[in-house]
Amino acid sequence: MTKAEAFNIKGVLFDLDGTLADTAPDMIEALNISLESRGHPRVPFEQIRASASHGSIAMIKAALPNIDEQNTAVMQQLLFDNYELINGDDCSLFEGLDRLLDTLQRLSIPFGVVTNKPARFSRPLLNRLGLTANMPAVISGDTTLYAKPHTAPMLLAAQQLNVLPEHILYLGDAERDLVAAKATNMISGLALWGYISHEDDIHSWPADLSFETGDHLADFFNIAQQA
Repeated sequence: MTKAEAFNIKGVLFDLDGTLADTAPDMIEALNISLESRGHPRVPFEQIRASASHGSIAMIKAALPNIDEQNTAVMQQLLFDNYELINGDDCSLFEGLDRLLDTLQRLSIPFGVVTNKPARFSRPLLNRLGLTANMPAVISGDTTLYAKPHTAPMLLAAQQLNVLPEHILYLGDAERDLVAAKATNMISGLALWGYISHEDDIHSWPADLSFETGDHLADFFNIAQQA
């Protein structure tokens, strides 16, 4: 029996930013537009990339470490407004993820998204990527009263997939993703291609599985089917 068969995976859920889709180019460009509008210099892509998985506040503080609370709120609203204008312009699935989604469809394994990204951004983005029609579960950061690492969005997604949590692989690139998966009794998978910084102690994160690339993940399911 292969490792994949042992986990008996019948559904797959993804974090969005840094796991399913490479959203950092658009998010960082929106941040830079916002910075420039307030008289601040643009920031290099690599300085902010690891913060992209942690939301707007983390990105703003990475760019402006000494910013106060009031100006953070102003910058956040600017970032939201600018991101809404360019959301999806320079975004794509990570390498190998299109192959993975094709594999899941071929194996009749339902898949979806659980993200902390607000619905005003997540749903238009998934529409632009052409994924919404194939996803029975799309849970955004404001779909339930709580966001990850709370279990509420995870359990709702499991209901929408119509798969028991213990048979769902949840993939994410942040510690809170794996904590949420474990708290919901899902199989936790670490997307090593995501927005992970050098300071992140990934070995302390509660990952059941880890994958270097989307192709490795696709192979994981193909091998399970062929064995």
